[in-house]
Amino acid sequence: MSKKINDILIEYKKILKEHNFDTYSLDVEVLLMNAVNFSKTQLYLKLDYILKAEEFKRFEEFFNRRLKNEPIAYILGKCEFMAMDFLLNNHTLIPRPDTEILVEKAIEIINQNNFKNVIDIGTGSGAIAISLAKYCNISIDAIDISFKALEIAKENAKLNSVKNINFIQSNIFENINNRYDMIVSNPPYIKTKVIENLESNVRDYEPILALDGGENGLIFYEEITNNACKYLNKNGYLIFEIGYDQAEEVEKIMEKNNFYNIKVLKDLSGLDRVILGNIKWI
Repeated sequence: MSKKINDILIEYKKILKEHNFDTYSLDVEVLLMNAVNFSKTQLYLKLDYILKAEEFKRFEEFFNRRLKNEPIAYILGKCEFMAMDFLLNNHTLIPRPDTEILVEKAIEIINQNNFKNVIDIGTGSGAIAISLAKYCNISIDAIDISFKALEIAKENAKLNSVKNINFIQSNIFENINNRYDMIVSNPPYIKTKVIENLESNVRDYEPILALDGGENGLIFYEEITNNACKYLNKNGYLIFEIGYDQAEEVEKIMEKNNFYNIKVLKDLSGLDRVILGNIKWI
């Protein structure tokens, strides 16, 4: 049995609200829009539209997954980042709006300094690398230890008509022999013991490999920064996304490895989110 759009909106919003979903209204609208391939405007202009059997079945499959707290982006297999569409699967993190702060700053620095080559460490879906390649005249190496993540990243490059990216399977710098004007990275930075206490929509669905930053959450910052001098050109930049409480510790790691002019940028909530600095050649 199928139903009208209006009836579905009322009934299924009520269910999510009763299950304490803060975004119950938007969730149902987005899932329904994708089930019937309508825009939001079309959805509300066609409230009397009766879903075809296959459309209603698709909606119910989406809805039941959401009811188990699966993120919308994984249900739909896509999300938006930097005004582009990105495909996702359970081998890639969902790109967050806060990461756009890192990308926007990197674009600014690249264009100001006429940088030509960049490396993105832990590229995942390719969101950072593809955004930089799209908006800057650069060559970029995008690396990840996960072959499955790189497959999705390559698809996303094609989807967004970006060709100036070289995808490399590598454990940090393991398979890298080049030097770069900039290193960017949004590495795993959650402490191992904290992961089991994360909200279920993150803990149960996002790849642990892309979350676990080791016992102190700093293992990848240390590994990347300790070796950055071997891979950065003179006056090159290192830019990280960081956890809200990691700025002071990551700054110390960078200072110890001859970085200067270190700055911390805040996210939309006023929390520390990005740290950057120049390499100092002695």
